[in-house]
Amino acid sequence: MKHVIALDVGGTGMKAALIGADTTLLHEARRPTGRERGPDAVVAAILDFAAELREIGERRFGGPPVAAGVGVPGVLDEDRGVAVFAANLGWSNVPLRALLTERLDGIPVALAHDVRMGGLAEGRIGAGEGAPRFLFVAVGTGIAGAIGIDGRVDPGAHGSSGEIGHIVVRPGGPACGCGQSGCLETLASASAVGRAWADASGDPAATAADCAKAVRAGDPKAVAVWREMVDALADGLVTALTLLDPGVLIVGGGLAEAGETLFAPLRTAVEERLTFQQLPRIVPAALGDTAGCLGAGLLAWDRLSTEVTT
Repeated sequence: MKHVIALDVGGTGMKAALIGADTTLLHEARRPTGRERGPDAVVAAILDFAAELREIGERRFGGPPVAAGVGVPGVLDEDRGVAVFAANLGWSNVPLRALLTERLDGIPVALAHDVRMGGLAEGRIGAGEGAPRFLFVAVGTGIAGAIGIDGRVDPGAHGSSGEIGHIVVRPGGPACGCGQSGCLETLASASAVGRAWADASGDPAATAADCAKAVRAGDPKAVAVWREMVDALADGLVTALTLLDPGVLIVGGGLAEAGETLFAPLRTAVEERLTFQQLPRIVPAALGDTAGCLGAGLLAWDRLSTEVTT
């Protein structure tokens, strides 16, 4: 059975799968990145995991994988297949595609940003299926997006499209790791909500999920924290909608797990801010934590078809 390797590398863990041509998940596995041992250990862990997946595929499905798709965080040069920089993993200028191609006996390997990869899956086979233009926004520890056009995700001219988390929505606001102040992710990410609720509640261990629970219970302090987050998120999203005019806005990531506690006020806040713009459908992501692997699989099949036709 023809299959591909799909690998989704996060800051602390890796999710992987072997995926058939019909996007069936044939095998799933997880491993730690080993980042505490340094960037070289992370690269070694990725290569070893990929090689293990190759062996499993060959043993179970009668032949080696025909391609691989890999998503990683940070700044990428997708054309050259180089992982330029990732603060969470500590690496810089890693020729990851070449290393994987060599380790996997020369099969085609596609490398992409992890959020754009998840967005690809959501747009093509998930919540945005059938939409010619969509915007996927992951609201988790940080905030990032993926711009979808005709079933593909646009990486941008320099590989950094979709960085909606660094739209400045509150000039002079909290300092951001990118060097600006008042970026969207400093105010509306799950980590930002967690920090704000920890301050408001007096519980240093409080999280965004705790805040959402308190909102549902009617706690006025939690409602105020949540309202500030929704207002900031709506401001950032309206900027993106004005520029991109998507038909569907898909919101995923940890904060989206709050369900209608998030989506009901967010839809209202976005609609209130629109003037001439058309309101897109605003929907939760549908694929959960399998989105990254499914996107990697789609990317691998895309890469294979490109190799075959060129």
